[in-house]
Amino acid sequence: MFFVRSLTKMAASNPVLNKLEQRASEADQVIEYLKQQVALLKEKAILQASLREEKKLRVENAKLKKEIDVLKEQLIKTEINNGVKQIGVSVTTPAASSSATSLPAAQPAPEKPSAPAPKAAEEKKKKEKPEKKGEKKEKKSAATEDDTRPVDVSRLDLRVGCIISAKKHPDADSLYVEEVDVGEASPRTVVSGLVKHIPIDQMQNRMAVLLCNLKPAKMRGIVSQAMVMCASSPEKVEILDPPSGAVPGDRITFQGFPGEPDKELNPKKKTWEQIQPDLLTNDDCVATYKGVPFEVNGKGVCKAQTMSRSGIK
Repeated sequence: MFFVRSLTKMAASNPVLNKLEQRASEADQVIEYLKQQVALLKEKAILQASLREEKKLRVENAKLKKEIDVLKEQLIKTEINNGVKQIGVSVTTPAASSSATSLPAAQPAPEKPSAPAPKAAEEKKKKEKPEKKGEKKEKKSAATEDDTRPVDVSRLDLRVGCIISAKKHPDADSLYVEEVDVGEASPRTVVSGLVKHIPIDQMQNRMAVLLCNLKPAKMRGIVSQAMVMCASSPEKVEILDPPSGAVPGDRITFQGFPGEPDKELNPKKKTWEQIQPDLLTNDDCVATYKGVPFEVNGKGVCKAQTMSRSGIK
């Protein structure tokens, strides 16, 4: 009787054992899958870190090249300046010695050369006057050219820049104050209302697209010298990314819209306000003007990360 009971108990416990074995094998599979995912995540993190380092090195390399070019220009200018001074000394010294020898010993030497000095000054003034008139004519002609040019995206000075650093504005909770390299001798200060949309750690050492010919404007006591271009909606904002390989100072161009940008957009003529409504991201998140992509020649197009069919400002 006891033997029969034990047999029935073992038979009843077999399904339980089967279930436990099945669950154990499933747990082994889950553990193996998790190990694979961890390994993939490690590889991805290493790849992203190397890409960030590569981008940082490219930016630093471009900055060094530009600094070398500036130093070369300064060296050439100094050499030219030094050359002019030496020529001036060599020309004047013979004249001074000849005048000194031709004058009698009793006469004071400086009296004779001082007499024609006013005439020379008058001649210089006469020469300067027509040059100033010419300058005015040039300014007027430049102004008329700007008036006749079409108001399109070619008037904007859009460049690739690198946000070197960003910090909170001391007097405004919603504003960042950034130092941005746009390919010039020194960085520009830019004030952006991005605090509510972009975390501060994502503002550091990143590439962006900058509008560089807006009239500088004071924002809560700090002058902003450019504007960071973003895909924008009421709910979300994303900074536009330049193509891989772009460096600070690279110009953003648009096929079919040639021409040099204005030195500074005239706020009275509302040039920016007329152009901005036609700046949009397309279905592939590519930044466009009237459907034409923001392009860095030979390097690619500028894009938002996820925002398609959004305004740009």
